[in-house]
Amino acid sequence: MSDLVAVARIAKPRGLKGEVIADILTDFPERFEGLKTVIAVMPDESRRELTLENHWFQSGRMVLKFAGVNSIEDGETLRNAEICVPESDAVDLDEGEYFDWQLVGCRVVTISGKEIGKVRELMRTGATEILVVDGEKEYLIPFAEAICTEVDIENGVILIDPPEGLLEF
Repeated sequence: MSDLVAVARIAKPRGLKGEVIADILTDFPERFEGLKTVIAVMPDESRRELTLENHWFQSGRMVLKFAGVNSIEDGETLRNAEICVPESDAVDLDEGEYFDWQLVGCRVVTISGKEIGKVRELMRTGATEILVVDGEKEYLIPFAEAICTEVDIENGVILIDPPEGLLEF
């Protein structure tokens, strides 16, 4: 799915007309305005092109209505699908900002050259995101400029200058 960016994940059908409730996976929900065609990546990794007819926000989630999805049964076929757009349509970020999917899989290396592991996920805790890194053990590394001194997405490397004790727990 590296050529696609997930913007929502279908949770369940809603109502009798094929609407589905989706969890929003983008920091830019306004991107749904004007969005017509999306790719549904099914749990088995198969892909299905869908035309978005309507969308609205409801209780912190989004309700989506797709053309040709007209019943609860039709909506059920989309359960757990990720709704994606081409990577080329991703929102432009400012310098020093990254999509979660760009960081996942990056190698984390200290400034002294010791490889710590690979980023498994980015955890949001409020003020600072945390890199969850799988290595000799699971490391939780704040994704802050003072610690993550260099991010090289092209080569998949995050260089860190860990404060004393960060890697010892």
